[in-house]
Amino acid sequence: MSAATPWWRGAVVYQVYIRSFCDGDGDGQGDFAGLISKLDYIAGLGVDAIWLSPIHPSPNRDWGYDVSDYENVHPDYGTLADFDALLEAGHARGLKVLVDEVLCHTSDEHAWFADSMYKGPKADWYVWADPNPDGTAPNNWLSAFGGPAWSYHPVRRQHYHHKFLRQQPKLNWRNPEAKATALEVLDFWLRRGADGFRLDVANAYLHDPALANNLPVEPEKRTAAIWSHAANLQYHFHDSNLPENVACLDEIRRTVERYAGRFVFGEFSEGFERSGAYAAPDEGLHAAYTFSMLLADRLSPDFVKDNYALLEPHPRHWPCVSFSNHDIVRAVTRFGGGRDGDPALAKLLLTLLFSIKGTVLLYQGEELGLPEVDLRRDQLKDPTGDLYYPLFKGRDGCRTPMPWDADAPNLGFTTGQPWLPFGPAHRALAVSEQEDDTASVLNHAKRLLSARKQSAALRWGGIEFVAAPAPVLAFVRAHEDERVLCVFNMSREAVQFRDGALSRAVAMTLGCGDAATKDGVLKLAPLSAWFGRL
Repeated sequence: MSAATPWWRGAVVYQVYIRSFCDGDGDGQGDFAGLISKLDYIAGLGVDAIWLSPIHPSPNRDWGYDVSDYENVHPDYGTLADFDALLEAGHARGLKVLVDEVLCHTSDEHAWFADSMYKGPKADWYVWADPNPDGTAPNNWLSAFGGPAWSYHPVRRQHYHHKFLRQQPKLNWRNPEAKATALEVLDFWLRRGADGFRLDVANAYLHDPALANNLPVEPEKRTAAIWSHAANLQYHFHDSNLPENVACLDEIRRTVERYAGRFVFGEFSEGFERSGAYAAPDEGLHAAYTFSMLLADRLSPDFVKDNYALLEPHPRHWPCVSFSNHDIVRAVTRFGGGRDGDPALAKLLLTLLFSIKGTVLLYQGEELGLPEVDLRRDQLKDPTGDLYYPLFKGRDGCRTPMPWDADAPNLGFTTGQPWLPFGPAHRALAVSEQEDDTASVLNHAKRLLSARKQSAALRWGGIEFVAAPAPVLAFVRAHEDERVLCVFNMSREAVQFRDGALSRAVAMTLGCGDAATKDGVLKLAPLSAWFGRL
């Protein structure tokens, strides 16, 4: 890597869902003190940075993604001094600290919204519109969390727009003062020492000022995934995903780049081509992730190859890659491992994640191979859990507390009552059960991360797919004079792979499962991976 290559290119970022990570004061909620106590564990994994779920005060209608004060921290987590201590402790261990910022909308309890509601100086800081004569919403926009994306307020005798919950009014980025103040939020935390940001719904800063109706998805194009949620039945071309959104991303990146060595990446859940998801690092954000691989649930070469096919027309874009996060069913369960855990599948998924091109986003607990937790309706805290229950149970199943110690009360997460229950399978997968087992998923993850740091090809290289019959996935990662052939059996049956490159490849001590070459043939046991240096 040249001196000009930024630290984040090819880095591994560990996502911490603070409320579920570690509780330092016994109230059942994770906090800064608990996180500080586990920084040695995180650093010991071999990651480069941590990404914190939203840290700001919030009524918790959407568990922190409804911000009521951008210049403070949630009292459940601690104080600003505690956050400063976290920064200092993280930096002392060589970890960058990234903050999750939600700048598309606020809580309806934010002082800005109160001012806007009563038509004060911030009257135009949110998106307001008159109702139709019959009192219905101004147009057909649908909320991602169900129902119309508008709510009527009698104080203004108007509707306000919200892409998510009605308690999350949309900021009007077309108002210059509102936009400038949102950018000042970034300045506030950068001055404090944060190393950058993950931006929530980075595709949705702008709305169509004409409030044109969204067009319906054509009936013949309505797949099961589209029918799974009412909001999917329309193209979100006017409430979000505008091409002009890229200009907002560029302003955000330039704001961040005024501070040396900082990094900003965004979440793009829809409108990838239109909204700037694939922009180059000097045109939009430094990097981005989409839901292309996050929503995949069939273990096959296609979910990886299809993602990079989408990226191919954008050669200067640098992606973030991830299989799981706080919004998505855990990878082991999603790809067929059930709710009891599947170490072989967990190892294959981690091996794949750490070997594809991009900056890796690793969600807490994935390094343990944690499966999704099946919660009862009365245990759910996520507002989306009620929307289509029991077909979909919301996002709490991936947000349950980290299991630290199998023999401790509440698995070492807290001395009090945890805010969400543990999964029955998580005790056997606790850190205490895996850290001394050389064959564990946890130690496999550590070995992979160590090898990735030592390999320029795996960290910074391009990716070139090699022709291979399904269920084999094969590609070469290359950087300067280093080339690594990576081959995966994406099935539960033994397979063989033949390629001329195998004759000159030197097997590496990576991979997983049983895989070995003999007489120019690579034999792969179920859920196995093999690496060879070319």
